[in-house]
Amino acid sequence: MSDPSSMSGGFTDDALLGGKVKFRQPASGYRAAIDPVLLAAAVPDSVQGRVLDLGCGAGAAMLCLAKRREDLQVVGLERDEGMAQLARHNVETNGFGPRVTVVTGDLLQPPPQLVVGSFNAVIANPPFLDPDNATASPDPKKAAATVEGDADLADWARAASRLVRPNGLVIFIHRADRLAALRAALEQSGCGGLVLLPIWPKAHTEPKRMVVVGRRGDKSDVRMANGLILHDNDERFTAKANAVLREGVPLAIV
Repeated sequence: MSDPSSMSGGFTDDALLGGKVKFRQPASGYRAAIDPVLLAAAVPDSVQGRVLDLGCGAGAAMLCLAKRREDLQVVGLERDEGMAQLARHNVETNGFGPRVTVVTGDLLQPPPQLVVGSFNAVIANPPFLDPDNATASPDPKKAAATVEGDADLADWARAASRLVRPNGLVIFIHRADRLAALRAALEQSGCGGLVLLPIWPKAHTEPKRMVVVGRRGDKSDVRMANGLILHDNDERFTAKANAVLREGVPLAIV
């Protein structure tokens, strides 16, 4: 495998899950924060078999999930070859071996090795800005990661629903102010029984992120799960947030 350090641009060697996961990512442009860690934590322990990270980037979510669940086969799909190469480097650096793989391809036309209905769960942290209302970053890679492009939110939901098996889980993390659009996209794609988990910056504030879990073919009603408060008044992570973000404790959702 070629070393991503030979690619154009600089990189930083960081860590996730309190140092349990080594993570190389671009020094500029889009950089992973806590969203992918929360997304990985939203995969319930009941999920078995194969999990797809749709639009995996450098692999933050899939790496965190693979670290917590050594019994899972985890696959990442990434359109940008440079980022896919970086994700493969991260897989190798963490010693995950063949149970974690990265496929280069577009969710609008998934490569043939991603067989329809072959995953037990699909997770996604899609671009969260509506192109009609967003001011895109001048950095093209950051813009591609944060502003919807050729694939809109409905396309992401359709791809996830198509690739997950019947009764399999589809799990998204997105901006709370776009919850209505995400709910509609998932329900129209055939995922129901939605569970909503709000992520609050602090107590008594409006949520900034929402984790949404759906099940392909489920017809049951939407329900609200207990949310997660990230910070105490002193700006430190709450004990529950610290357990999820640094110790790898899963979110209690399903």
